[in-house]
Amino acid sequence: MYSTSEKLFERAKKSIPGGVNSPARTFDSVGGTPVFFEKGKGAVLTDSDGNDYIDYVGSWGPMIMGHAWPPVVHAVEQYAQCSTSFGSPTEIEVDMAELVKSMVPNVDRIRMVNSGTEATMSAIRVARGYTGRDKIIKFEGCYHGHGDSFLIKAGSGALTLGEPSSPGVTEGTAKDTLVAQFNELESVQELFENNEDEIAAVIVEPVAGNMGCIPPADGFLEGLRSLCDDHNSILIFDEVMTGFRVHPGGAQKRYGVDADLITYGKIIGGGMPVGAFGGKEDVMSVVSPDGPVYQGGTLSGNPVAMAAGATLLRELHKHPKHYEDLEEKAQHLIEGLERVFSEHDIPHHINHVGSMLGVFFTDREVNDFKSASSTDQEFFKKFFHGMLEHGVYLPPSPFESWFLSTAHSESQLDKTIKAAEETVADIAQS
Repeated sequence: MYSTSEKLFERAKKSIPGGVNSPARTFDSVGGTPVFFEKGKGAVLTDSDGNDYIDYVGSWGPMIMGHAWPPVVHAVEQYAQCSTSFGSPTEIEVDMAELVKSMVPNVDRIRMVNSGTEATMSAIRVARGYTGRDKIIKFEGCYHGHGDSFLIKAGSGALTLGEPSSPGVTEGTAKDTLVAQFNELESVQELFENNEDEIAAVIVEPVAGNMGCIPPADGFLEGLRSLCDDHNSILIFDEVMTGFRVHPGGAQKRYGVDADLITYGKIIGGGMPVGAFGGKEDVMSVVSPDGPVYQGGTLSGNPVAMAAGATLLRELHKHPKHYEDLEEKAQHLIEGLERVFSEHDIPHHINHVGSMLGVFFTDREVNDFKSASSTDQEFFKKFFHGMLEHGVYLPPSPFESWFLSTAHSESQLDKTIKAAEETVADIAQS
């Protein structure tokens, strides 16, 4: 069934580390061979063997209107005829900056970059340059790209100095990253008290998406805002996943909490390689050439990516009803999955915010990394491959969010629910 993917993977392993260009694409968490895809249309992906799948990865979030959405395809084709890159200013990047400012609260200035990782790395540098401090606070289980400052795990407890979780990250970098527990303000408070006047910023996914979907507890984001105000530190919302996904104005607008800096990812490029960081006037004023904090890139504000992203964001801005539609689709899918799992006595807990879902095979409420880790990973492996066999492509990890698009039809959602029912029945008989 996947013979071409298997052959391609064998070829890839001879030229690409691990056979993939990002570890998230490998099937290490579930076993087997990664599926190689050739095309996508709407909510359907087609692999190299011609098999179709209902897609719940959505390129890890940006395909909110589905794959190959015609207006984005047209914009890419139109701008590519002019050039794929100038390395010089263009009107479309000004249009994009003005569009983001009109949609998002608290963004006075915005700088385009080339990825979510580049955006978060830059935001941390800006926060350090603005405050004159070195240390940052991140949360266990929150992922902010592969920058050195973020590849840190907690030591023996959440309140210890971080330890590098990847070779190549120096101890000097690690000591400046402090790790707290998501949804636990007390752990953040203690870090501030133990590192008085040393913390430049707190960076957080306002809705955690890289340990499954975990919403913020009541008062958590507001508490972070207050703590940063009390200690003159910068609050950074990493909205690479949530930006324009959970609300036209992002998580800031959905939860009514203003950050000082906000980072964005590929959704602002309609799925193309792009990112951005923006925020308050006084904080962004330190960015070169206005200020001393350097950041630059030849492909930043790439005209093709800007055209694709502006086309997508204009649609979301003009038609906020898309978000109501996505919410209804999420509820329909969740109700169906809940029924299937309950009827078969499968321990489960499903979180969701808008069109982001986290499906955990545990009987615990999931609100942080520790509780997310209680999910039955062996059951997920079986569930993942069963769903794949039934034509449903899920994130190949128990710790990733599922994403819905406006292109998902009710019949596709019902097919997904039926696939889950058949998969669970097959697992019970095996």
